[in-house]
Amino acid sequence: MIKAIMHGCNGKMGQTIAGLIAEDDEIELAAGVDAFQKEGNAFPVFRSIDECNVEADVIIDFSAAAAVDGLLSFCAEHKMPCVLCTTGLSEEQLKKVKETSEKTAILKSANMSLGINMLFKLLKEAAGILAPAGFDIEIVEKHHNQKVDAPSGTALALADSINEEFENGYEYVYDRSAKREKRGKKELGISAVRGGTIVGEHDVIFAGADEVITFSHTAYSKAVFGKGAIQAAKFLAGKPAGMYDMSDVIG
Repeated sequence: MIKAIMHGCNGKMGQTIAGLIAEDDEIELAAGVDAFQKEGNAFPVFRSIDECNVEADVIIDFSAAAAVDGLLSFCAEHKMPCVLCTTGLSEEQLKKVKETSEKTAILKSANMSLGINMLFKLLKEAAGILAPAGFDIEIVEKHHNQKVDAPSGTALALADSINEEFENGYEYVYDRSAKREKRGKKELGISAVRGGTIVGEHDVIFAGADEVITFSHTAYSKAVFGKGAIQAAKFLAGKPAGMYDMSDVIG
């Protein structure tokens, strides 16, 4: 049985994952970590990762960017594998993620959904065909009104998967209101919508002359991300130090 620590256990995603793990015969929650305390958890909960003294095989993180530095230090010190799902990390934090992966296994993904990770592969092929034919590329993402980072980490990852096909030759444009000029051929527009309880929607639009092709992914509940995170944790437990992503999990 794989033993996991849920970092951010009292958040919405933490509670979702706890519920899914409770029904899984291959993994169990040994402990949780959350600065916000609540009653009713079926496992011990610590206010910070440094206070956690429970043995485990892997950490699943769905917390906040401010908590990631301490988490990475803990993982490096204890050689603890970590599925890192928190988005909105700074460049400095991303550098620390890479440094930590030299000491322990780190799996980082902007989106844990199987469908999104399949979309990464499809977009590379589509971009390779459509962009040279003159198609403009735009990404529109929609999330609930409680999400603090914009654009979403998933939208940026979708853009990156496209841009890799062109040696990062595209410029990301987030706001066109500050200038009045025609769209550049090497622009990749990224727009964010925040409202209501939208779990997550991503549209990648290839707009050409007289035709438009749109790749869409819609998440109807947070469970799709939780299931992916759990599969990632099962995969990562016992792995050697290094950087991993969902493509390693889905094969």
